Amino acid sequence: MINPAPIAPLWIKFLLAPLEVLHMLVIRPFTLAVRLFANMFAGHMLLLIFSLGATYLLPRPPYIFGVTSLLLAIILTGFEALIAFLQAYVITVLTAAYIAGAQASAESTHTVDTAENGPA
Repeated sequence: MINPAPIAPLWIKFLLAPLEVLHMLVIRPFTLAVRLFANMFAGHMLLLIFSLGATYLLPRPPYIFGVTSLLLAIILTGFEALIAFLQAYVITVLTAAYIAGAQASAESTHTVDTAENGPA
């Protein structure tokens, strides 16, 4: 069982327990999802802007703007792939840290319970 505040009064524990459960089950996964979505959305918008710019500007003189937009779209595609790998790494590390923190919290609570009650 999660003990959000081991030395707090009982009424504080009743207030903190639902918040802790909400934090663990809803807020942390939601923030990871929003982080991933925002990074993907920003990268895709940049690719869309430069690709549409290249499509519009390539057939019209001066051609340098269309070529520049096309080159930037190609470069940003590689950059987007790099960012995707980096985001996958960050999400994995944060998820592992959240799981390790939850396990450490559960183990420390178990240790405190057995220390108070004696060995089982």
